[in-house]
Amino acid sequence: MTNDKRLGIGVSRRSFLKTSAAIGLGVVASPAIVTNAFSSSGEVNFMGWSGYDFKKLFDGFTGKTGIKVNFLEQPDQDAMFAQCKLSLQTGAVDFVEPTVDRVQSWVENDLVQPWDESKLALASYDQSFVTGTAGDMAQVKGKRYFIPSVWGTEALTFSTKDAPMEYGKASLGDLFDPKFEGKVVLRAHSSLAAMGRYLDAQGKLPKPWLEGYKDEATMKQLWDIALAEATKHKANVVQFWSGENEAQAAFRTNGCTLGLTWDSTSFNLQKDKLPFGFIAPKEGAFAWLQGYFLMKNAKNTEQSYEFAKYVASAEGSAANASAFSANPTGKGGIYLMDPTVTAFYKASYPGDALQKLWWWPTQAAWFIKQRAEYADKWKAA
Repeated sequence: MTNDKRLGIGVSRRSFLKTSAAIGLGVVASPAIVTNAFSSSGEVNFMGWSGYDFKKLFDGFTGKTGIKVNFLEQPDQDAMFAQCKLSLQTGAVDFVEPTVDRVQSWVENDLVQPWDESKLALASYDQSFVTGTAGDMAQVKGKRYFIPSVWGTEALTFSTKDAPMEYGKASLGDLFDPKFEGKVVLRAHSSLAAMGRYLDAQGKLPKPWLEGYKDEATMKQLWDIALAEATKHKANVVQFWSGENEAQAAFRTNGCTLGLTWDSTSFNLQKDKLPFGFIAPKEGAFAWLQGYFLMKNAKNTEQSYEFAKYVASAEGSAANASAFSANPTGKGGIYLMDPTVTAFYKASYPGDALQKLWWWPTQAAWFIKQRAEYADKWKAA
C-alpha cells in the first residue's frame, strides 16, 4: 500500500494538482465561519513558524471574529517545545503549531489538553486529514489533541544551472555525492533520516529504517550506521538549517547548489526569479502534516477554537497554505490557491512521485531525545 493512501491524503493531493491554473485567489466565496462572526472578542496568543508572512491570514481572521492574534515566532519545533514548557508557568501561549508525528511527545510531557470536538468544525476539513491514519495519529486514548492546518514535503532543492536534477534519477544519495562537496545545505536530523532511507533502499541496513521509530535499541543500531556513513561525506555540507530563513540564505548568499529543504524554500527562491528547482527523490519525498495543539493552561481557549475553525474554512485554509507555499487542509481551499503554487507542485511531483510520499512516523519522547543527540553528533562531526 502506498504511503499517501496509507495516511489517506492521496485524494487531496491529486485534487490539488488537478486544480485548473485558471483558478485564482478569491474566485470562490468562503462560507460563514462562525454563526455570529463577532461572538468572540479579545485576543489569542499563537506560537508558530518564523520566516513566513501571515498578514492575510491574521487580517482575515480578525475581520471575521474581531480577535487579535499575538504571534510568537519560533524557527523549529524543538524551540516551540522548549518555549511551551516555560509557558506552563507564564501562560504566554494559547495554542501552538507542531506536526502530527509529535503528538505523543507533547502529550507525554503534559503540555497540552485535548480539543473539544463539539467546538470544532471537523466537517469543514478534507476528511482525509481528520480520519484514517491521520486521525488516529492525532488522538491519544480516544481524545483528539491535534487538528490539521497545512501539509507539504521536504525534498531536493537544486540549482538548475549547477546541479540539475531529473525525476527518477534524483536521489537522496545525491546529497552525499562527492561531486557536491562544499555545496550542500541540510537539516541535521532529517539528513540522517535521508541517509538511512538511502541505505535502506540500497539494501544496506540490517533492519528496515522504519523499525527504528518503534524501538529504542533498533533506533540506535540504525542511526549509528547512518551517522557513520554521513560523517564520511561531511565535506559536502556548507551549513545546517533549522528554519526557513536559514535554508533560503544557504542558496541566496552562501553558495549552496543542492539541499534537502522544505518545498517552501524552493518556491520562494523561484518566486524571486532565482534559478532553482524542487524535485522529489526516487526514494520518495519526506511528507509532513502540521496542526494545532491547545496548551494545557491556555488563557484564551474560546478564541483558540475560533482560529481553528477559521483555518478549517476554505478561505482561512487557503490563506494559511499560501503563507507557507504549501497545501491547504480545509475543504475548498485548493480552489482559492494562487495558480503559481499549482504549477510548482506539478513540476515537483511528476510521474509516480505522489505514490512514493514518505510520511514522517510518530516520534515518541524517547525518540525525539535520541534524535536530537544524533543531530548534535552529526553537526559536531
